Amino acid sequence: MKWSGTRLHWQKLGLALLLCGVSLPPVAYAAEDFDPTSHADIQRWVDDVSGPDVSRDAVMQALRHAQFSQEVLDAMQGAVERRLNWHEYRDIFVQPERVREGVAFIREHRDAFARAEREYGVPPAYIAAIIGVETNYGQYKGDHRVLDSLATLAFYHPSRGEFFRGELAAFLDITLDQGISPEAPKGSYAGAMGYPQFIPTSYQAYAVDFNADGKRDLWTDPVDAIGSVGNYFAEHGWRRGAPVVTPADGPETPPQSIDFNRTREPYVKVARLADVGVHSRGKLERSNVIPLSLALESGEYRYALGHENFYVITRYNHSYLYAMAVTELASRIQASLDEVD
Repeated sequence: MKWSGTRLHWQKLGLALLLCGVSLPPVAYAAEDFDPTSHADIQRWVDDVSGPDVSRDAVMQALRHAQFSQEVLDAMQGAVERRLNWHEYRDIFVQPERVREGVAFIREHRDAFARAEREYGVPPAYIAAIIGVETNYGQYKGDHRVLDSLATLAFYHPSRGEFFRGELAAFLDITLDQGISPEAPKGSYAGAMGYPQFIPTSYQAYAVDFNADGKRDLWTDPVDAIGSVGNYFAEHGWRRGAPVVTPADGPETPPQSIDFNRTREPYVKVARLADVGVHSRGKLERSNVIPLSLALESGEYRYALGHENFYVITRYNHSYLYAMAVTELASRIQASLDEVD
């Protein structure tokens, strides 16, 4: 079963694209928030997604159980990526306990991680770090009903409604295909789900049945989650054996002539950085890098040079802080594994 419409072209957008500092007015809605007979845009959406492969009744039934959430709209304004410096963001996600739990997670699922590395070229530490940052290895997958989050954002977000209408359609497709009540799954305020916090269109595009049990289950199956994160990275261009970041030295404050921390494919030549005093600590295979300047608690800056694999991590979440936290956590997990092994 596939829902009609063309909105699945959004599937390659990272979640951070959604976090768009829009000022939302306080609102209060009644129980019939998602009643198509009261809202023309909802009626059009129902007409669009209903068709031969899915009954109108199924769509209407889901909407009848959706509940508006002002909390979801408020949360969309407060993404930590927009408010924190590197040292603050790092301290949330990169702690000794999360490193230890990452090592334990890899050991518990050693065979799945090894197979993911063989098939997708992604080291276990990086797959584990993604799941560690997203849900602390599945311990916290979100407490918002996905149906409520997506319906609220689909029809009441002031600028991203079309995006979320596509996500809502994809979510209903997933739940109906898998025989899950749309009311049951919980996730983030933005509708991300399961161990790796895939948004629904990413779930459709990149989730894999890694344990070959006939279903792609990212909510309860860590093995499927491990394979799916590896697949996501591979599909976005992860280079087997290639570096992620290279440490660098630089001046006391970042040169204003360089555009640091952009989540684009490597875009500044190493020679240009050298001209302004930013020098790699290691040998570089390519001439273009992503220059990173990371604010420390002391007021000083740490410099690093991101490579193509760093850019791939930003396809998962478009924040350079997120990608750097994943990189740092993966590095510490790998170091801990090397100490023991």
